[in-house]
Amino acid sequence: MKKIFLILLSAMLFIACDDTGTFKRNAVGNPYEVLVVCTQEFWDSPAGRALEGVLDTDIPGLPQSERSFRISRTEQLTNLTKPFRNIISIDIDKDFYSRTIFKYSNDIYARSQVVLTIQSPSREEFEQYVKDNSQVIVDFFTSVEMNRQIENLKQKHNPQALETVKELFGCELMIPVEMSGEKRGENFVWLSDFNSVNPEILSFVMYSYPYTSADNFSLENYIQKRDSVMKKNMPGGKPGQYIQTEKEYVTLTETSYRDRYMQIARGLWYMENDMMGGPFVSHAVVDEINNRVIVVEAFVYAAGQKKGKFIRKLEASLYTLKLPADKMIENSIHIPQIVINATEEEKSAQ
Repeated sequence: MKKIFLILLSAMLFIACDDTGTFKRNAVGNPYEVLVVCTQEFWDSPAGRALEGVLDTDIPGLPQSERSFRISRTEQLTNLTKPFRNIISIDIDKDFYSRTIFKYSNDIYARSQVVLTIQSPSREEFEQYVKDNSQVIVDFFTSVEMNRQIENLKQKHNPQALETVKELFGCELMIPVEMSGEKRGENFVWLSDFNSVNPEILSFVMYSYPYTSADNFSLENYIQKRDSVMKKNMPGGKPGQYIQTEKEYVTLTETSYRDRYMQIARGLWYMENDMMGGPFVSHAVVDEINNRVIVVEAFVYAAGQKKGKFIRKLEASLYTLKLPADKMIENSIHIPQIVINATEEEKSAQ
């Protein structure tokens, strides 16, 4: 806790002014850190352990177990802890609440901050509600952090990579500025920081192929197409080496983004006839104008290191993809925030 206070104290020097002219500190803390406001007695109770269990779940799609969030706790908010970037506040009151609900507010004490409040009439109901809505909590804070990274990319990204994607695909994609390596192929590009001094290698690939039917998005077709593209375009340093997919670890999720179908794939890759490997995440969408499937993928090689921070940083870039049909989309690219406000029915029931 002492370390947290020192970090917060040093960050107090950063002050910003919001649109109303009111001065607010910038939010502090590292990405994916969450500060829970509750007593030690509550934290040690079944209700507190339920919340800790939700926040302590693993990041999906990694070769090793890595927790989704770094968790801190404080008895109450003070001037030092108020500017924390992600806060969960717990409010148990049987006289005031008739049911458990989530509410959140942005920028209460600092800029780029979110405060999630969980209101409940009892600890027992709190415990069950948190367990039932565990994925909602995880998705909420994950989307908040992804949107922060997207905002950073809008301010600072690699302009050459953006031009390359426009030239090859007629699309747009914002990637971190340090990723200056590039290799082109037929309907394919690899963008990376391969030439950096860092031991890890962070990479994006983007490729396209004709859209024929919904079968393009089956698990079997996804793996077959990915392996074919990678074998052709991503050879290793020796003959017989090329990137392939660990087939048994691939998970597909169907969702929508910008009112169009999007398939998210997570899994592990390996280098055939070599010891290299790591996690990947990809987004696949249909470009209706050109009747093709566009795939953007981020993958990481970081031997002996935790990989969650790298893959999460890169994943935010995937959401910045603009297809030719998206030319008129405003610049405020973001992931739709998970809606967890109380409904009118829930409000009237309190």
